[in-house]
Amino acid sequence: MSGTQALTETSFAALSLLRRGKVRDVYVVDHEHLLIVSTDRISAFDCILPTQIRRKGEVLTALSSFWFERLKHIVPNHLVTTEVQLMPSLVQHYADVLHGRSMLVRRTEVFPVECVVRGYLAGSGWKDYQRSGAVCGHRLPPGLRESDKLSEPLFTPATKAEQGHDENISEARMRDIIGLDVTERLRDASLALYREAETYARTRGIIIADTKFEFGRDTGGRILLIDEVLTPDSSRFWPASDYEAGRSQVSFDKQFVRDYLERLAWDKQSPAPPLPPQVAEAITERYLQAYRLLTGNEL
Repeated sequence: MSGTQALTETSFAALSLLRRGKVRDVYVVDHEHLLIVSTDRISAFDCILPTQIRRKGEVLTALSSFWFERLKHIVPNHLVTTEVQLMPSLVQHYADVLHGRSMLVRRTEVFPVECVVRGYLAGSGWKDYQRSGAVCGHRLPPGLRESDKLSEPLFTPATKAEQGHDENISEARMRDIIGLDVTERLRDASLALYREAETYARTRGIIIADTKFEFGRDTGGRILLIDEVLTPDSSRFWPASDYEAGRSQVSFDKQFVRDYLERLAWDKQSPAPPLPPQVAEAITERYLQAYRLLTGNEL
């Protein structure tokens, strides 16, 4: 299936579906492990589009695996393997579908917040700044331009939503939800992860303008980095060679999809409109290019 036919969704008789998210299908393997399958679905404005993006699930899986390995010295993660032949036999039975787009991971109790880090003034942060002079409660100097680099990365948590809109929250609200100690640990880990990844990505010609991390606690009580990490779905990637503050940027992420949809007479409510084939293929090429630049490898 890799590289040819897009995967809309999965169903495996021997595995129990735990949840079907906007992009990933998650199955229970055993008491300790889950199987995460990245489909080729794409969402924008919190709606799943009817068009699939060829090879998207492969990019999300391979790039997450790359970052999990590169950043594991900062915080441990939930990845066990992406090699189907090393997974339990009941999973290997579906290797033809799972190859290149699945992760066997440690099961965790997921913290119900997304840990967003912003290094540049873009997206909803730029809109917040224009309206209030602040981003998620962080007061910023006057006179900043769209896409300006911030003096220090900002930690701006949000509530998680499988369906509907995530909601930006304050750090104080995050403390109310998960406690002071865990909030500080997740904030510090998120900022450290972003700084290291952003520094590395610049050497590869990519600016990571912002990203989100998710964390969970395993059965032994360890806090683990989970879900996907620093992918075009969870991050804003800009080509460094084209960067210029004061305007929106060319991107390797799904901002291209949002920009296309913004030009349509669509109210951003489900059902979402389909994407033309040329737009879908352009997204595939952007995702593959991000992978090539960041890893130095062909997928």
